[in-house]
Amino acid sequence: MKTPSLYFTPFESLKDLKITLKEKKEAPQKKAAAHDAGHKKTDREVFLEAMDGVREIKEFSAAFEEAGWQKAARREPPQGPQGQRDSTAFLKELISGKRKIVLEQTGEYIEWTAPGASPDIARRLHRGEFAVREYIDLHGLGSQEALDALRLFFREAIRKKAPCVKVIHGRGLRSPGGPVLKEALGRWLQGPFRKHVLAYASARDCDGGLGATYVVLRHAAGGRRFT
Repeated sequence: MKTPSLYFTPFESLKDLKITLKEKKEAPQKKAAAHDAGHKKTDREVFLEAMDGVREIKEFSAAFEEAGWQKAARREPPQGPQGQRDSTAFLKELISGKRKIVLEQTGEYIEWTAPGASPDIARRLHRGEFAVREYIDLHGLGSQEALDALRLFFREAIRKKAPCVKVIHGRGLRSPGGPVLKEALGRWLQGPFRKHVLAYASARDCDGGLGATYVVLRHAAGGRRFT
């Protein structure tokens, strides 16, 4: 037999109702969490969630347009079988020698022109318009040995009044440290030897290509004594 309560509690049942409503409210969230646990979101889903609520500020776009800023045109890579065939054909032509690599368009190409000199002298130098009278091969030398050898070579070339010389340094393809001598040569030509150099540029294929550099000595344009 149920013992009668000494207190009157007409709202006691509301407690159970509150719990029921809370469970119904949380049910979709728990279901979504359970779904996410077994579903790996795609990059697109992650992006869309991150961009939720983001809107374009048209005032900024208008300001950029007034300032003359334009959106860069998107360049689409070749798609489909035709694009693949074109790329494959291009590579085959390079390998077979039917298509020539333009050295000036590679990252290994180097050139420099002294201030005040003709701006096209480096390009003319690379095209072979200057006759090479002397050359030196730095292969197998350490940095200090190469610097000493180069100093003697330039002194002798200037004594002989050779207008254009060639320095063979290699490309450093087999060196763990990369093109050490090639990079050092650029520093030297714009450093200790700068006052004796009018211009320099990577050699033509027939003269060593990217593994050699043509140098025009300044004495050919008025001359200074080598120091």
